[in-house]
Order: sequence, then C-alpha cells, then structure tokens
Amino acid sequence: MEFSCKDFKVGKCEGEKVVDGETMPLVLEPPVPNKSDLESLLLALENNKDWFEQMIIKNSAVLLRGYDVKNAEDFNEIVETFGWEDIRYVGPAPRTHIYKRVWTANEGPLSEFIYYHHEMVLIKEYPKKVILFCEIPPPEGGETPFVPSFKVTERMMKEFPEEVKEMEEKGLKYSFTARSTQNDNSSMRGRGWEDAFGTSDRKEAEKRAKALGMDMEWLPDGGVKTILGPRSLTKVFEGRKGRKMWFNTVVGMYGKEISSAMIADGTEIPEHVVKRCEEIIEEESIQFKWEKGDVLFFDNYALLHGRRPSLPPRKVLVATCK
Repeated sequence: MEFSCKDFKVGKCEGEKVVDGETMPLVLEPPVPNKSDLESLLLALENNKDWFEQMIIKNSAVLLRGYDVKNAEDFNEIVETFGWEDIRYVGPAPRTHIYKRVWTANEGPLSEFIYYHHEMVLIKEYPKKVILFCEIPPPEGGETPFVPSFKVTERMMKEFPEEVKEMEEKGLKYSFTARSTQNDNSSMRGRGWEDAFGTSDRKEAEKRAKALGMDMEWLPDGGVKTILGPRSLTKVFEGRKGRKMWFNTVVGMYGKEISSAMIADGTEIPEHVVKRCEEIIEEESIQFKWEKGDVLFFDNYALLHGRRPSLPPRKVLVATCK
C-alpha cells in the first residue's frame, strides 16, 4: 500500500489511472461501515490534516467516497476543518454563493463541455486547491475529467520543441470579452463584469483588474475587453518532483468568438499546434462517475479539470483555497 493511515481505507473507482506511480484519484473510504457519518469524517480529517494535504500533493486528486455528506453546510464543515485560507473566484463563469465558503460550480448550460483549465490560471493569485462536492449526481454524463498537467508539457515538448521554446521564452497574451454588466447563465462564460469584479464602478473595476494583472478596454455596448499578458506557458511548483506544469489556457481561449490566445509579441500560435495540444489533453484525461456525497480535492497546481456535458439534474458545489 502506498501510504498508511488507520482512519481511512483505500478504495477504487472506475476510471482511475496510475500516473508516474501514483493513483489518480486516490479514493479514501471509511475504515469501517459505522464510521461513515459526518462527525467521524471530520474527526478523521482533523487528526490527519498534514497527512491528508500530503496525499493531495502526492496523488494530485483525492476522492472521499462513502461518507454521509448531505449538503452545502456539511461540505463547508469539511473545507473549514483544514484551516486553509479562502480565495475569491475571479473569472468568466457564472456562479452563485450558497453558504459561507461554498459556491455553485459553473452554472452555464449542462449541454456544454467546459474545457480543461487550471482554476484562475490567468490571475496573479490562483487557488492551491479546488474542492468539489456532489450533492446531486447527474443521471448521465456530467463527469469532472482531469488531466495531469506535466504529462501535457512532456508530450508537447517532445512533439513541438521549437514552438514550445518560443512560447516559453516570449510568454503568452490573452484577451477576453465580458459583453454585459449582468450575468448570462445561458453561457458558460456569461459572468458580467460587475459580478466578476464585485463593483458597478468602472474606476474601481479598473483598479481591481490592475491588481489582478489585467488591462481593460471599455466597449460601446457596456461590456469590457480584458487583456492579460505576458503570462507563462508552464510553471514548476515546489514539492511536485520538479514537474513542469502546462499552466496556461491556450487551447481554451484560442480563436474563440469572445477570447484569444497568442504569443506575447503578437505572433499567432500555429493552429495545428493548438489542435494537437487539444488532442493530447484529451488523451491524458482521467474521469469517474460522480456519486452522491462525493468530495473531491484537486491540487490546482498539478491538474487541469473540466466538465462533460450532462443530463439534468446535476448539482456540484465548489470551494477554492489558497
């Protein structure tokens, strides 16, 4: 067994993979059936906080399964057990605050695929951990696939060494347009700028955007175009075996109607490079079927994640932590 902790039993889930010697996700279950209640789980987490955090770093994804976690209040208690600092979400996804540190995940249409990304990858301060709770599992689809980021870097460097070198040396530049002041839940990127920046005052929005590393251009229709760059193509984070993470959102923003991705000096990224990267990311993806009460911990430094199209209902809640 790859670790030892008497308060958890290692389980399995359909779709798990062994990557570089580590199981993703690492499934942790109650050690005995009568320890599946929330109180027992909170005690186990409290007694093993440091160990549990090391498991998140070691395996990149840890799935708590088989516990009686019912709602946002229960989920919030789990999140707060660790004492990790909260970080406010900044990005285009429409979300609703539910309870204390708990929010809805992207409220865009369930019929749409949310592309793989590191959470808040373009912002100067991004979460270290993303924690998801499944309150209502979808009847079909709706998985949250994830990708070991270093595997993408390895394969892209092997297939496109010159292109990767250029992007590494020059950096990347992105743009994104928020078309309205109000949220539009008919789009997975329909968050209005007022909600995104927490203010209706343009000057204050510009100030907050600047603090996050963004420039803004106001549009005649009341929307705003944000410009971000230069940004890194990859990053190496302490404690993760020196792995070079594919810490960007080139594929997700390249050539879209409301977004763009290019080399920081304005040079276009070759389309075939982006297309092949998209294929590699999908080939390296890992996914499992959500079950009611699942709580999933992601190392946001190490994993890209997305959302498969789904039939309703689906209710997955999220918390993000420094």
